[in-house]
Amino acid sequence: MVSASPWCLLGRAAQGPDALLIDLDAGCAERTREQIAPGDLARAVAAREAAAPTRWVWSDTPAWYDALLAAGVRVERCHDLRLVHVILARSARVADPGPLQAAESWDRPPDAPAPGPAEQPGATLFDLETAAAGSSPVPQDAQSALEELRRQLEAIAGADEPTALRLLAAAESAGALVAAEMRAAGMPWDAQEHDRILVESLGARPRAGALPARMEELAQQVRGALGDPHLALDSPPRLLRALHRAEIPVDSTSKWELSAHEHPAIAPLLRYKEMSRLLTANGWAWLDAWVREGRYRPVYVPGGVVTGRWASSGGGALQIPRRLRPALRADPGWLLVSADVSQLEPRVLAAMSQDPAMAAAGAGRDLYAGIVESGIVATRQEAKVGMLGALYGGTSGDSGVLVRRLRVSFPAAMGLVDDAAAVGERGGTVSTWLGRSSPPPDPRWLEAQREANLPEASAAAQERARRSARDRGRFTRNFVVQGTAAEWALSWIAALRLSLSRLPDAGADDAAEPSGPVFARRAHLVHFLHDEVLVHSPAAQAEDAAAAIRDAAESAGRLLFPGSAVDFPLELAIAERSEAK
Repeated sequence: MVSASPWCLLGRAAQGPDALLIDLDAGCAERTREQIAPGDLARAVAAREAAAPTRWVWSDTPAWYDALLAAGVRVERCHDLRLVHVILARSARVADPGPLQAAESWDRPPDAPAPGPAEQPGATLFDLETAAAGSSPVPQDAQSALEELRRQLEAIAGADEPTALRLLAAAESAGALVAAEMRAAGMPWDAQEHDRILVESLGARPRAGALPARMEELAQQVRGALGDPHLALDSPPRLLRALHRAEIPVDSTSKWELSAHEHPAIAPLLRYKEMSRLLTANGWAWLDAWVREGRYRPVYVPGGVVTGRWASSGGGALQIPRRLRPALRADPGWLLVSADVSQLEPRVLAAMSQDPAMAAAGAGRDLYAGIVESGIVATRQEAKVGMLGALYGGTSGDSGVLVRRLRVSFPAAMGLVDDAAAVGERGGTVSTWLGRSSPPPDPRWLEAQREANLPEASAAAQERARRSARDRGRFTRNFVVQGTAAEWALSWIAALRLSLSRLPDAGADDAAEPSGPVFARRAHLVHFLHDEVLVHSPAAQAEDAAAAIRDAAESAGRLLFPGSAVDFPLELAIAERSEAK
């Protein structure tokens, strides 16, 4: 087990709508079993939490926790069987993954969330009232959950480095709690400011089906310059044909390719495309769909990327454009505390590899500036380009030259990623610090390598195989670092979440109801993006929240890399509106 906290499994009873609470001992054997009617579940869970911190074992966090949060009940810890199953069934550190891999019903992603009005033709704003955050397709009954828990604990116990896998299971499950809580609390969002930004950028809100005035003006300029008065600018094939008729030799309608040409149509077309992105991704339809009562509630997907990074399956929380950040505004009497980690992935690489020179370059300062001061490169930009090349496999041009310099100065760090790339090029699997493993090569990759090794293989087949091998090497090179950085970040938000939950109530009697009964009176997380967190805090508690963010970052570093000289400095700000990147 991960900790000394009592474990309690929560699942559906075999018959009827009741739930079963099953107390488990250290050997995963039942001690007590209690059947709970649906209307009593929140009260029963709250009573257990009040008696002693409990680790709740359940099939899938949103399937159970969303209703508890709505009822005002928060839990301290959980073990998310679906998320942990995905990790263990694929981990190279598990000696015998067969039983887990055979349990195919647990190897599924969560269902997609119900679409909001912007995504569902004919839907009205009222449809959002009952839109689910996604129901779990994995087994909900208590017996299936208990059997899966036993498989998982046996796999961890028999694994190489079981302590690391236990920590990863706990961190991934804590991330699931954070995701559910951030959706329940919502991100404070100023709809009027959002509308002002849209009007300033696009013009007044148009009638349904029409373009804003400024976009329509630009569209007419493009059509006139291309000699096609009826051109549909949002149709790439038609636009490409119109560009060719105007003798603009482009292979795509990408910004980078268009920018290389001079023609009266190019400048207004680029402005039109920029406005179109804003209108499509975060325009008035998005505002209607995702912002209600001063809160933006996107759908986060913990572990949605193979490296362990999060994804989003609704609302686009991971792609909020900078120009809309002013709409992220604290409630009256509250503040936003934002923080992001400086150069997280390079620092994680330094800690993983125990490279003393690289650790020294970033000790208490900007890592890229430290690389410049060490004389390896001349400018901070060169240091950044070289490090990105090291992490993502840059081998040509300026990046390749800078990577070669880094190999000389940071041999341990560069050796770690070079070795990971070599494993990938051979078709092997690599693992993160705590044990999340990369997926195996896909069948097309294997077929390309097989064809290249045939006696009659053509030069083209051999080149395809070499190219695909290099591509896979770049993937595994980055996988070990990005995945470990994701583990550090999960550890950070897990520690921060617990610290914030232990702050005293600080909200006024009329604390904002949109945050829900659990979060209306205390600082709480409202956003997380890879290396960035955002906390919504009563003004009187903002400094305490900032201290909790710093302490949690230090704690994450000690937890993953005990004794390491690598530090993880933060850029932190407290303001009414978001100052985060």
